[in-house]
Amino acid sequence: MKAVYLQEHGGPEVLTYGDLPAPEAQPGQALVKLQAAALNRLDIWVRAGWPGIKLDYPHILGADGAGSIAALGAGVTGFAVGDRVVINSNLSDGTCEFCLTGRDNLCRNWHLLGETISGTYAEYVAIPAQNLYPLPAGYDAHRAAAAALVYHTAWHSLVTRGSLQPGERLLVVGASGGVNTASIQIAKHIGATVYVVGSNAEKLALAEAIGADHLIDRSQQENWAKSLYALTEKQGVDVVVDNVGTTFPLSMRALRKGGRILTVGNTGGPKFEFDNRYMFGKHLSIIGSTMGTHKDFAEVMDLVFAGKLDPALDQTFPLSEARAAQERLDSGKQLGKITLQIGG
Repeated sequence: MKAVYLQEHGGPEVLTYGDLPAPEAQPGQALVKLQAAALNRLDIWVRAGWPGIKLDYPHILGADGAGSIAALGAGVTGFAVGDRVVINSNLSDGTCEFCLTGRDNLCRNWHLLGETISGTYAEYVAIPAQNLYPLPAGYDAHRAAAAALVYHTAWHSLVTRGSLQPGERLLVVGASGGVNTASIQIAKHIGATVYVVGSNAEKLALAEAIGADHLIDRSQQENWAKSLYALTEKQGVDVVVDNVGTTFPLSMRALRKGGRILTVGNTGGPKFEFDNRYMFGKHLSIIGSTMGTHKDFAEVMDLVFAGKLDPALDQTFPLSEARAAQERLDSGKQLGKITLQIGG
């Protein structure tokens, strides 16, 4: 099969487009013939590597994908060869105490497809059948792939962990990334008022187009927490989605008393400082999470397929041009999700 893989960590130059043996569906698995994959910043981090990461080479990147079932392993029920499916990349063993109580994203043997297990930059991927969700006839595979990881992550953070309520004020730090655009749409679906801080007018225009109510251009207003306070008549917001990390000090200032910060990442770096007086003085909470549960995935993908949530798409590249796709993602110029076309 054709695939994009790496044999060592490094820059985009370590990505190789070539032939690898196609995987086989093991018991409990399905073999999916992929039509589309979507990029995530995780792909760049895995490619670059970090201390302690261990991969089996050649390693195929990619967490998101959609296509059709090519073969079924022993014991799989509920699916048939030819069924169109989208992938839930949150891999759990289904046997630990967390899985048995519906908290599978806390699994003791948790993996993320494309991170430590080869993923979707390929014509085929073998995956546990429990991680497949039916893709309705006529729904675009690229939109499904683009939605899967980021809407799953945002739903678990905003709804399951963050308990966002109708009428609350939500600030999203960042205007065009996958999780952030998903968060904007989910928050509007719930009935929140959405404020967005973005780096330029073009990215803020995207945020406005998908539902943001109030926009702050940080290239023009460096102290955006002050601008936010002015927009909210000095009340602040109830919730901040901050997946940057280094912006926590400003996020804390933007929150009203009793507010909460939701975070699923650290694009600004893993370590940073903040003034703890804001934490206890304003009774703030920091709520972290990674991915989501099977229940979360079903709930949010049903909303996507119903057209109530609609992923923002940037550009599509052929699988053979995955290196160029990653370079665009790494540049920060994308407006929505970047996808790969796999096969004809």
